[in-house]
Amino acid sequence: MSNHPLNIELFTQVQSDFESSQYKILAGLKKISADFQMNKIYPHLSHLVDLYTALDEILNRLRDLRNNFPKRIKKIDFVNQRIEHEVVFVDGSDLSKVEDLIEWALPHLKAKIEEGKAIYEFVDDEIKLEEVGIVPNYTDEGYFFVPDNEESKLLLFQYEVTVFESSQDKYRSLKTALLKGLAKGEAHRSPNAIKLDLINENRELPNPATFAFQTNLDFPFRETIFPVTKRKLMKQLFN
Repeated sequence: MSNHPLNIELFTQVQSDFESSQYKILAGLKKISADFQMNKIYPHLSHLVDLYTALDEILNRLRDLRNNFPKRIKKIDFVNQRIEHEVVFVDGSDLSKVEDLIEWALPHLKAKIEEGKAIYEFVDDEIKLEEVGIVPNYTDEGYFFVPDNEESKLLLFQYEVTVFESSQDKYRSLKTALLKGLAKGEAHRSPNAIKLDLINENRELPNPATFAFQTNLDFPFRETIFPVTKRKLMKQLFN
């Protein structure tokens, strides 16, 4: 089970007390709201989007099953997406409660997602990206610099794009490693000068793609500034 305030079991393992499940979901959303009010949007935002998508799909499957096999359903294994047939799907059964709970919960989740997205978009607008020097054709590895204004530091990262393929699609992810943090005095040096230092320190990347991010926001770094920055960099590299 996830440590997140909301997990899929809250929605799919409805016990006899329907209101208790609703209460737990609302309590989880309240915890997420408290973090959003402190401008901490990750990992909540991506988790909520994934949860909403999964629950919407489960609801559609339940509706299909109700229409197509009203007399045959025994149990659904949501994790392995298996269906056991036997017992009649009747109102008042556990599956019916699951359906009702998800229908009730989806608008609450959607409202919370919109709240998180509004913060995300504000932060995204307030972070500016610039290329440092000439960006080479090869951009799967390189450096980027991000201010952590809460700590009054400029953080220098190395990145590498990794690609993995599933049977349906190809996915890219960004692997990052923190190299060092520059105190405010040092951070006033030009991005080009910082890039030259990194080239001298790492001869394996003689002509690295390098990007500098700038923002005046002092929002939480790990939960907000950094994840928004990474997404911004991925857009820059692949759009």
